[in-house]
Amino acid sequence: MTASMTAFSRQEAVYDWGTISWEVRSVNQRYLEPSFRLPENFRELEFAFRDVLRKKINRGKLECQLRFQGVDKAATNLTINPSNAQALANAIETLSTWFKDLDPANPLDILKWPGILSDEGSDFEMMKKAVVELFNKSVDEMIQVRLREGAQLKEIIEQRLDAIDAIIIEVQAKLPEIIAAQKQNLLDKLEAAKVDLDPMRVEAEIVLLAQKADVAEELDRLATHTKEVRRQLQQNGPIGRRLDFLMQELNREANTLSSKSIVVETTQSAVELKVLIEQMREQIQNIE
Repeated sequence: MTASMTAFSRQEAVYDWGTISWEVRSVNQRYLEPSFRLPENFRELEFAFRDVLRKKINRGKLECQLRFQGVDKAATNLTINPSNAQALANAIETLSTWFKDLDPANPLDILKWPGILSDEGSDFEMMKKAVVELFNKSVDEMIQVRLREGAQLKEIIEQRLDAIDAIIIEVQAKLPEIIAAQKQNLLDKLEAAKVDLDPMRVEAEIVLLAQKADVAEELDRLATHTKEVRRQLQQNGPIGRRLDFLMQELNREANTLSSKSIVVETTQSAVELKVLIEQMREQIQNIE
């Protein structure tokens, strides 16, 4: 299914130890580019979060923010984390040997340092598991939003493809008439000028004019590219880059059609094609 890269999701869960909420925003980007805003206690989970995104999403710039509000508990439930406290004490001692005029460490400031205090009443492993599960749920919700918007983008692109195919059919139908009209126009000009030319030379000029006016090859390639765009829209997985390449090919053929146009009809058709292709290209920038 076609997926957009623009989406937003928010999930919240309440537990006896506190409330957690995730906000995940996604916008278009050439590659997968996640960023995280996490409370210090959950910073160690960032690699796990990135792994979740790599498995589920291919492209997009994602901003992921976790909010955590713990439940107030009596101070008797709080204990010092020995390993973290010892590491901090060692760091303070080292600094004191380097800087002799340092003020003594304030115990209250030390207790505020991330990881020094732990809550005996909370199972931190359980909390981390809940945070990861809620992140998965948020990402899944965001993916559904991306798919819904992708379906709308697909519909818009298919409408433009229908319009392009209609122009191709119209020009193809008029092509013999256009070539015949140009041939007759050349003969009328020669007749009006009363110029006595070699019939072989006249025939060669008519053939050259017909070659310049013949855009059948460009129209066939345009039709082939629109079919491939439709086929890509039915594929699973990321298709944005392929579609962007096809837009370049469509635009190239439209430019060639414009340069070979010798009548107003094909010139106008080439301009309409360029407008439709540009409209598709703008939408495709948001497709994963």
